[in-house]
Amino acid sequence: MELVEKMLAGDERALARLITLVERDSKEVAQIMSEICHKTGQAYWIGVTGPPGSGKSTLVDRLTAVARSRGLTVGIIAVDPTSPFSGGAVLGDRIRMQQHYLDTGVFIRSMATRGSLGGLPRAARRVAKLLDAFGKDLVVLETVGVGQTELDIVESADTTVVVLYPGGGDAIQTMKAGLMEIANIFVVNKADRPGADQVVAELETMLSLNVRNSDWRVPVLTAQAVNSVGIEELYGAIDDHRRMLESTGQLAVQRRGQLKKELIQAIEQGVSERLERLMRRDDNLAQLLNKVGSGEIDPYATAQEILTNPVIFKKWLSRLEV
Repeated sequence: MELVEKMLAGDERALARLITLVERDSKEVAQIMSEICHKTGQAYWIGVTGPPGSGKSTLVDRLTAVARSRGLTVGIIAVDPTSPFSGGAVLGDRIRMQQHYLDTGVFIRSMATRGSLGGLPRAARRVAKLLDAFGKDLVVLETVGVGQTELDIVESADTTVVVLYPGGGDAIQTMKAGLMEIANIFVVNKADRPGADQVVAELETMLSLNVRNSDWRVPVLTAQAVNSVGIEELYGAIDDHRRMLESTGQLAVQRRGQLKKELIQAIEQGVSERLERLMRRDDNLAQLLNKVGSGEIDPYATAQEILTNPVIFKKWLSRLEV
C-alpha cells in the first residue's frame, strides 16, 4: 500500500491519513495493520489515566518535554470525551500541549471515545501501532478520565501511570473498582494543594495491603505539573519500571498477552460485523430476533441453543460473509 510505504519512509502526512482511515474503521484497516506489523515493537508505550481534573494533559506535556530533552521522539494519543454533535473529540488536547505543536519530534492526535467505556476507543491501539511503526521512541496514551471503568489501558500500555489530585472527592474510592490494580506508578498531582499528604498516605497504606509483584514496588510520587515540579522523578520511575520489565522478561510476556488479546478482539469484531449483516438477510434469524424483542423467548437461552446446536450453528457460520 503506497500510503504505508510513505509513512514508513517518514512522511508525516501519510501517517495522519492512515490514522484517519483507522479511526474511520475503513475497509483498508486489516491491510494497513498487516503491512506495519513487522515494524512495530520498538516504541515504549506509556498509559496515563485517572479522574477528570487531575491534570493529566499538563503532566503528559511536561513529561514529553523531559523525553525530548533526552533526544527521544514522542507520539501522543489524547483521548477526549465524544462530542454529542460532531462525534469528534470535545476538548482537543493539542491546545493544552502548545509547546510541542511545532516540534517535529512530537506527533499529537486527539481521539474521541466514541462510546467506549474502557477509557480507550477501539482504534487507539491501532493508532499507537502506527506511531510505533513510524519510529516514535515513546507512545503515550492519555485516557479520557472516566474513573473506575478505565481498564483498557492496561491491555495496551507497558507502564501505566495513574494520576490523582487532592480535593477531587474520595480519590481512593475511585480506585476500588480496578485502577488500584493496574497502576505501575501513582502520581498525586497538584501537590501544593491541602490534602495532598493525606492522599499519598492513603495510597501507601492500600498498596502495603496489595502486593502484586515482588519485582516492583508501586511508587507514590507527588507533582505540580503546571510548574514542572516532580516530572523528572516521574520520568525516572517510568525508566526504572521499564528496566525491571526488560531485565525480568516480563515485558516480552506482557506484550505477547496483549497480542493474543488483540487477535481475539479482531476476530470478535469481524464475526460481530458479519453476524449483523447476516441478521438483515436471514429470515429465520430475523424471526428469532423479533421474538426476543417482543419478549416471547429468552435471549440467553436462545443464544445457548444456537451455539450448542451443531446443525444451526454450522449453517449460520457457513453463511457469514468473508
